[in-house]
Amino acid sequence: QLRLVESGGALVQPGGSLRLSCAGSGKTLDDYTIGWFRQAPGKEREGVSCITTSFDDDDGSAHYADSMKGRFTISRDSANYTVYLQMNSLKPEDTAVYYCNIPGNYWGQGTQVTVSS
Repeated sequence: QLRLVESGGALVQPGGSLRLSCAGSGKTLDDYTIGWFRQAPGKEREGVSCITTSFDDDDGSAHYADSMKGRFTISRDSANYTVYLQMNSLKPEDTAVYYCNIPGNYWGQGTQVTVSS
């Protein structure tokens, strides 16, 4: 069974940075495409970023929603079976619960990111 656990959410000021982590158990995350999503109160869950594996046709590519390009970076730590989301230049509108996901309806419990002065 593959399980996902997010961590790293916190309260930060606008312009600050956070690094979110998505750790897997049961299997390594290197075997899967991993997506980051977020959901703010009263809004639908939206895609943030995803990263493919080296076995996929794109040979392992990172993808970002338009509003995150240039600010967010997704990466893998193969040794620790972890996927990260580095978030820089955070804005109040980035406030949400952030989830990692594997296609097939595998989700973590989420981690809260709050951007406020």
